[in-house]
Amino acid sequence: MASPQEINNLQSTFQRALNFSGSPGAVSTSPTPSFMNTVPQRMNVVKPSKALKPFSSGDIKILLLENVNQTAIDIFNDQGYQIEFHKSSFSEEELIAKIADVHAIGIRSKTKLTAKVLEHAKNLVCIGCFCIGTNQVDLESAAKLGVAVFNSPFSNSRSVAELVMGEIISLARQLGDRSIEMHTGTWNKVSHGCWEIRGKTLGIVGCGHIGSQLSVLAEAFGMHVLYYDIVTIMALGSAKQVPTLNELLNRSDFVSLHVPATEETNNMFSAPQMAAMKDGAYIINASRGTVVDIPSLIQAMKVGKIAGAALDVYPNEPAKNGSGAFSDELNPWVSDLVSLPNIILTPHIGGSTEEAQSAIGVEVATALSKYINEGNSVGSVNFPEVSLRPLDLDQENTVRVLYIHHNVPGVLKTVNNILSDHNIEKQFSDSNGDIAYLMADISNVDQSDIKDVYDKLNATEYKISIRLLY
Repeated sequence: MASPQEINNLQSTFQRALNFSGSPGAVSTSPTPSFMNTVPQRMNVVKPSKALKPFSSGDIKILLLENVNQTAIDIFNDQGYQIEFHKSSFSEEELIAKIADVHAIGIRSKTKLTAKVLEHAKNLVCIGCFCIGTNQVDLESAAKLGVAVFNSPFSNSRSVAELVMGEIISLARQLGDRSIEMHTGTWNKVSHGCWEIRGKTLGIVGCGHIGSQLSVLAEAFGMHVLYYDIVTIMALGSAKQVPTLNELLNRSDFVSLHVPATEETNNMFSAPQMAAMKDGAYIINASRGTVVDIPSLIQAMKVGKIAGAALDVYPNEPAKNGSGAFSDELNPWVSDLVSLPNIILTPHIGGSTEEAQSAIGVEVATALSKYINEGNSVGSVNFPEVSLRPLDLDQENTVRVLYIHHNVPGVLKTVNNILSDHNIEKQFSDSNGDIAYLMADISNVDQSDIKDVYDKLNATEYKISIRLLY
């Protein structure tokens, strides 16, 4: 045990540490952080970075559609950009008229940025998909124009996983049917065909960000979890990866789909896959509307092979909210689908929570701002991922060169010959298919040099797009 003198010395030391605090109104629950603030930390010095904007911020125009979250608007406002905001999506004709003058466009899942639309985008630098999916954008056409596309692969994962868990319980207990009956005055207290989910097996197809979140939640409910993916993924908890989709289907009571929209996943869940499932199993699709062959699902449910289904996505979805929007004119099987028992239909709301939309707004708006202001393309889905550390405030007469070009031999030699009249402080280049992207910071550059560098780079044979930031 410490002596009274040692205790007094220790208390004095803590008190001195507390007194080092630079703010007299600060409340500290632990003296250690305040004390550590007085210790020199050479490895932790963060210099203020130089803002790279070769433009008046007010000249940058951002078009935001589909009610993008306020957090994104706040970030763009802080940058001083011009913002045009709309709650709805635009038709192709409206997009062609609007996109000509904007430098960035933010969309969600309904707006279609086709090659025809993009060819009218004369000033477009980047596109932000404020969602997970990017199949609403012609990514190849955007890359060929030097337009980087960003999305939000993480932010709504929890919201989608929680919706799926709610649907698993709802399907097992036929909650949708009981609710509709009560709304029409029918009292139908039944237990036949209703189950606990504890001890049942959930099969997850595609165990990425959402699938892994779902895996953890399902185990917390006492479910056994199997998952199938085209790559080997480390299991969380007691989940087990299976080698084939058929094995997962044979063993699962519930199957939840979490795959992207690709040629390989188009109608990947059709009559043969449903036939491979257990009799009386359930299907949940909160991924993409093209993944499930819905006419086959309707038939499987009519014959009792599938006991219930929950769909949040569809091959064709209404462009706007409103009564009568989801009809046979949009998808010819809608009347058959809505007449089925124990089927939960939701209007693509997997990521539609306040928390998810707020986080998505921050994630995508920050990525767009960093690309516009710094050239940082990390996180782009169609573009080489390139980044350089920020310039310090004391770095004068330094220019950042952003050079997007066709990926052919000899381009870097040509570019470096142009830049060789100046000191190349740092440089990074990468390619993605036919597109390559070079970033370089060059110093000892005056205003006349900037125009000279730009003109020479602009005259190169394989350039796609050039920006100079200083």
